[in-house]
Amino acid sequence: MTTRHGINWDKAQQLHQRERELFVGCRPLSRDYSAQASEHLLFGVPLHWMDDWSTPFTLYVKSARGARFEDVDGNRYVDFCLGDTGAMFGHSPEPVARAVAEQAARGITAMLPSEDAVWVSRELARRFGLPYWQFAMTATDANRFALRWARAATRRKVLLVFNGCYHGTIDDVFVDLVDGQPVQRASLLGQVYDLKQFTRVVEFNDLAALEAALKTEDVACLLAEPALTNIGMVLPEPGFWKAAQALCKRYGTLLIMDETHTISTGMGGYTRTHGLQPDMLVVGKPVGGGVPCAVYGFSAEMAERAQQAKREAVPGHSGIGTTLTANMLAMAAMRANLAEVMTEEAYQYMFGLAESLAEGLRGVIARHGLPWCVTQVGARTEFQFTPAPPKNGSEADAILDSDMEHIIHLFLLNRGLLITPFHNMILVCPDTKQADVDQLVSAFDEFVREVI
Repeated sequence: MTTRHGINWDKAQQLHQRERELFVGCRPLSRDYSAQASEHLLFGVPLHWMDDWSTPFTLYVKSARGARFEDVDGNRYVDFCLGDTGAMFGHSPEPVARAVAEQAARGITAMLPSEDAVWVSRELARRFGLPYWQFAMTATDANRFALRWARAATRRKVLLVFNGCYHGTIDDVFVDLVDGQPVQRASLLGQVYDLKQFTRVVEFNDLAALEAALKTEDVACLLAEPALTNIGMVLPEPGFWKAAQALCKRYGTLLIMDETHTISTGMGGYTRTHGLQPDMLVVGKPVGGGVPCAVYGFSAEMAERAQQAKREAVPGHSGIGTTLTANMLAMAAMRANLAEVMTEEAYQYMFGLAESLAEGLRGVIARHGLPWCVTQVGARTEFQFTPAPPKNGSEADAILDSDMEHIIHLFLLNRGLLITPFHNMILVCPDTKQADVDQLVSAFDEFVREVI
């Protein structure tokens, strides 16, 4: 018998084959659309990573509302992926859908602000504690623009990131630590210059390494998630961020917090919940209720430095912003989402469900003696193939097992349950029910019993 992460790997592979056959048999229209798509779509999908799921062919969605969606073959699912936080508050929340429809009839984009921009900026300042804001279409762009402002304000070139970080597809961050040495990520396509010229990388939770990287006093900013999320969840150790913030201030380095995933922690993100004080802050996918948009905020001091840098620059294109940035449709969606959907009551409900889910998963793991653990950040929960949560990106990377993940994810999908395809992240939303959580825990237990 071959064992892997405490399970019978031979049984798991046999189960996987059965689950693939079950998936194919129940989804003839998705299979047909996948075949048609291969004629004109690169890799047979609108965006290449849509082909990275655990399924034998792409699953096509017919409709999505709240915590549920239906595929083109009529199969229905409880969605615990929720667009990888893009629909963190459910699909098409009614206030957002109504606001988008009304705004679309009045105008979609004009390269000029609507009155919603004033309301949204005030609300962002209230929630996050940063007084000045700008907008983007995606968190990737918001991070890219924030980095430009940081470099312009400090007149420094170097970016510092944590190993295993996730900040969208901004090129500068794709530097990893391999055996303690910085290495440009091999999977980055079309990159023509050495990112290591201007990007440094250290391990999360390593204050000594952080100080060593900062003490040369040439680092413009530390771009960081409050907790690592995309390589598998890695939480900050007690006191880490207090000390890290002090080091940034000591060496004149700006701190940019990317809350695109950790906004699951609360209305003001991990930053406000835990009293952090970044110079800039980015929030992406969830803020518009599913409509593409992102925001980034400035402290008062950083806002003044940014404006001064712009005033002193030669007139012309700054490289910051796009023609669709802050379009009227996105602003209307953000206003509706912030006012009526992304509320304290919604968060409290989600926290209770996520805690119930985490405890349920831990119960299954303990009952079957698996060497796995469960990590949680607010409404975001994840099970990991290790007895104790990882402390940095290298540890998190070492326990990733895409083959194992694909078997679990496909098993759950065939039982009407979707979780995020990358590692084992699970989200709940205001429309998720306790019965949905119980169904997921029960299916997880069923999977484990099949493979031990």
